[in-house]
Amino acid sequence: MLAIVFFTFFDPLYLILIAPAFVLAMWAQNRVKKTYAEYSKVMASSAVPAHVAARRLLDAVGLTTVEVKRVPGELSDHYDPTKKVLRLSDGVFDSTSLAAVAIAAHEAGHAMQDKIRYPFLVMRTAMVPITTFGSRFGYFMLIGGFFLAVLTGVSPIGLTIAWIGLALFSTAFVFALITLPVEFDASRRALGMMQAVGVINGSEGAHAKKVLDAAALTYVAAMFVALMQVLYFALRLLALSGRR
Repeated sequence: MLAIVFFTFFDPLYLILIAPAFVLAMWAQNRVKKTYAEYSKVMASSAVPAHVAARRLLDAVGLTTVEVKRVPGELSDHYDPTKKVLRLSDGVFDSTSLAAVAIAAHEAGHAMQDKIRYPFLVMRTAMVPITTFGSRFGYFMLIGGFFLAVLTGVSPIGLTIAWIGLALFSTAFVFALITLPVEFDASRRALGMMQAVGVINGSEGAHAKKVLDAAALTYVAAMFVALMQVLYFALRLLALSGRR
């Protein structure tokens, strides 16, 4: 029985499905770092620090009550829709580089989404606690149910637990899928307003887009990894169910 479990979870199918997804994820992360490093050395002609750029964009759409704060870490920039705070990392906050300004504008784009209750942002925010619970507890249910099914001669109760676990675990994929339109739309809003408020000029827009496009790839990769994990476990459970 232990041999069955071993070869089920460490088999060629896992490598075929998951390995390419992780390779894509690593490539996307590497591209983000390289693009960020490249355009961190290119200063915006406006010489406007990133936190000022964010402030200008927010004020331009009437979001004067949204605070812009510094947060520790590297590329830890984010907008918190629950507290209405836009947080910029140490390396971004005071920088006048095109990379920093583009990142700040992107986060301001999320604040703009929040203002109009952009449906996908509302859905993603609501899914945070569900995904946190589902991706953790669901994984243990999935593995536990699988082991129980194998060790008890493919018992129905084990399979049921495993399928419920997979359903919970799949919330991570749903979250990653919903994140895509949220991130792409935030970048679109940012690119459309940066020149209007005077933080970049026309020719700099293409460079800012490269920074944002590289960052967007990480979300595509995350979605692909989550999809392949769900697909792998679903195929394994279907194969196990066929042994009944």
